[in-house]
Amino acid sequence: MLKINNLNVFYGGIHALKGINIDVEEGKIISLIGANGAGKTTTLGTIMGLVKPSEGTIYYEGEPIINRRTKDIVKKGIVLAPEGRRIFPNLTVEENLILGAYVRENKEAIKKDMQWVYSLFPRLKERMWQKGGTMSGGEQQMLAVGRALMTKPKILMLDEPSLGLAPLIVKDIFEIIKQIHKEGVTILLIEQNAKAALQIADYGYVLETGKVVLEGKGMELLNNEEVQKAYLGEAQ
Repeated sequence: MLKINNLNVFYGGIHALKGINIDVEEGKIISLIGANGAGKTTTLGTIMGLVKPSEGTIYYEGEPIINRRTKDIVKKGIVLAPEGRRIFPNLTVEENLILGAYVRENKEAIKKDMQWVYSLFPRLKERMWQKGGTMSGGEQQMLAVGRALMTKPKILMLDEPSLGLAPLIVKDIFEIIKQIHKEGVTILLIEQNAKAALQIADYGYVLETGKVVLEGKGMELLNNEEVQKAYLGEAQ
């Protein structure tokens, strides 16, 4: 569905991505794990057309998307819920969700998907007239994911959805990710919480300093001694 081949990205003199290859199969949850500065967010930014690569190709459903405008990439069905939530703090929950559907025109379908988002996140429905900036971190993360879903994505890319959240809220977020996946959405998940990410992943990639150093099925990586030492604290 989404294929990244030999992707290289430079920030000035920094070689941020060093020839990475990633394959996102339709209907799967793919997790990309690694420490801060490994190149995870850069990867998503390049897919979305926000970062220009120096070399490499990205194909979506067999079609190259490098050098496409971000708006056109979104219209094709690739959507990013960014790190740090990036909601509109002065707008209400409902207004944030409506903005998520800005590339769509079918009003009835938009209304239907609004109800779907509210069914996934009942707390958002309870607070539909509350301004986003007055909500808790967990609620804002739910709003960021809900807003992305309003775009009707084929691939939903989530950048650190558990960052800064209490463990109980993190558990809720990952349950919702699984539910979204069951609804037929392909997911590319970036996470520092390697255990949670790999537990739900069909396939995973480990990034270190801009390189893919390990890849495999989610549970295989979870049980990999190197991954356990580096990302789970200890070998188990």
